[in-house]
Amino acid sequence: MDQGEPSGQKSGQRSGGKVNVWPLASVNFFMADFQAGIGPFLGVFLLAHHWQSGLIGTVMTIGGVAGMLMTIPAGAFIDATRHKRASIIIPAIATIAASALILISQEFWLVATSQVATAIAGAIIGPAVNAMTLGIVHQAGFNRQNGINQAFNHAGNVVGAGLSGFLGWKFGYPAVFILAGVFGVLTIISVLMISPASIDHDVARGTGEGSEDGKVSGLQTLLECKPLLVLAAALAAFHLGNGAMLPLYGMAVVSDGSTNGPGFVAITVVVAQATMIVASIVAMRMAEAEGYWLVLLISFTALPVRGLVAADLLVPWGVYPVQILDGVGAGLQSVAVPGLVARILNGTGRINIGQGAVMTVQGLGASLSPAIGGWIAQIFGYSAMFMILGSFALISVALWIAYSSLLKPACAPKLAPSTA
Repeated sequence: MDQGEPSGQKSGQRSGGKVNVWPLASVNFFMADFQAGIGPFLGVFLLAHHWQSGLIGTVMTIGGVAGMLMTIPAGAFIDATRHKRASIIIPAIATIAASALILISQEFWLVATSQVATAIAGAIIGPAVNAMTLGIVHQAGFNRQNGINQAFNHAGNVVGAGLSGFLGWKFGYPAVFILAGVFGVLTIISVLMISPASIDHDVARGTGEGSEDGKVSGLQTLLECKPLLVLAAALAAFHLGNGAMLPLYGMAVVSDGSTNGPGFVAITVVVAQATMIVASIVAMRMAEAEGYWLVLLISFTALPVRGLVAADLLVPWGVYPVQILDGVGAGLQSVAVPGLVARILNGTGRINIGQGAVMTVQGLGASLSPAIGGWIAQIFGYSAMFMILGSFALISVALWIAYSSLLKPACAPKLAPSTA
């Protein structure tokens, strides 16, 4: 499937000089619909099968914890492997198969197993795409290409969610799974369009551009690189509040049975992802001109506002302001976080372990969020839950401002070589 690079051959060798990067955009577009399985449709799907919000949040958390535990090993694997394409194709197949299990049975442990498998596959796919991008365009082109990738990824989410909502309304939930399978096949075709020889595997891990191979492990990177540590802590607090917002908002509005579940969830995704297309392009431009510090500060401040709005607008039309704010926060971070980590750790040879370390701490917050939010909603109601979850991002804002003197040099457009 993916032959890697022969021993002694310089990976990333370019014939004719210019590399076609549009297959990367195509991969990001099509992988959007299947990477997280049925994603935000899971909550309303299980709600339709008589699950309670607390149990739904728990099964989501089980999957989130499994994915979180895999992020550092996945990063280490992506750093080491010369089979970047296969690292996307094989987990893609596993994700589609795992999601299909939920159609067979909605027993708790089968659903939990499906979420675990999906989360593990997702932990590999994301770093593999980022590493492949870095290996093709190098550090100089990564911010711009990552911005393009994310814009196409969000566009794929818009198309996928819109089609899923329509097909789910017209034909039922099985059509949502079938559509994810089709997008998975198209993702694999897009990956196979990328030549293995165009990927410089040394650059993809943070070496090969005049720097020595570092020996820093993922855990050591978090403990020794202060900008990375603050970034991880801020993201953990943000995702502790943000992780459950989308599925629980969908559940809150459709719980009375007066709103079509698949159709409403599709709208929540489409509004957020359409906003993220614009936000990712803005983040790319801002990062080129001003650096990443302000981009991330704006992303953190969007969540407390979103929590207040969601608490006050538990009505179908409230999806528009709530999900626009989601698009601002997540869209800015989708460009800024991978770009900042790659910049900070350039030269260590451990970029993808570092990405995995950040994702692990970030995933800790995201994996706990559904369980916390689900039980708060069940005991105190949805409005109180949204206000509490939104307030967690105030920790992120406080950290980002308090350590601004440390972070701004690391986030600057032109990073000094000694920052990492």
